[in-house]
Amino acid sequence: MSARITTLSALVIGGGLLLAGPASAHVTISPGEGHAGDYVVGTVAVPHGCDGSATTKVAIKIPEELLAVTPTINPSWNVEKKFVKLPKPVTNAYGEEVTERVDQVVYTAKKPLPDGFRDAFELSFQVPDVAGTTIYFPTVQTCEKGQTAWVEIAAEGAEEPEHPAPAYQVLPAVGAEGAAKVSSAETEPTATVTSDDGSPALAITALVAGVLGLGLGGIALARSRRRA
Repeated sequence: MSARITTLSALVIGGGLLLAGPASAHVTISPGEGHAGDYVVGTVAVPHGCDGSATTKVAIKIPEELLAVTPTINPSWNVEKKFVKLPKPVTNAYGEEVTERVDQVVYTAKKPLPDGFRDAFELSFQVPDVAGTTIYFPTVQTCEKGQTAWVEIAAEGAEEPEHPAPAYQVLPAVGAEGAAKVSSAETEPTATVTSDDGSPALAITALVAGVLGLGLGGIALARSRRRA
């Protein structure tokens, strides 16, 4: 029986790896979703080279819906932000007038990343207010020999393309009222919460009685020592 279970487990695990293999071979951004208005950090991962060739540069195209992106410094790479002028100035979340936005974030390897090794690049940004849509981060991976353009976007209902662009799904914003309730629940002291049967109050009473009992016991011990 145990041998059958072991064999079945191996088949399930193996099947899972087979299913996960092709997806993990793509350049992706994770997590792949976030709530509109939230400030998040998305990680673009490069899992391999170009047909066996080492990676030398990763250029990430920033969605037009984003005005600003802050890339995290990776010690093994030089990083550069490339800007593009906006058709007309806009006002950002801080009330400031913005005339340009980040068009690309380009990481250039100080030493080529060998095939068979992965690296990751973090981008901090505010999720745009376009709930219910998917935004894309087309990425061009340049290698010592050749390059791979992860820029393909499948039509709705179509099969995933060979080199899909990293996709990020925008979820509805979290309501301020709901956030306030969560914050209150996290910070409220446990002792102030009482159930219908009053059990917390009984627990506090028992605790006080226990402390008083210890105090009385100490006094009695002191008196017995004086008599001795």
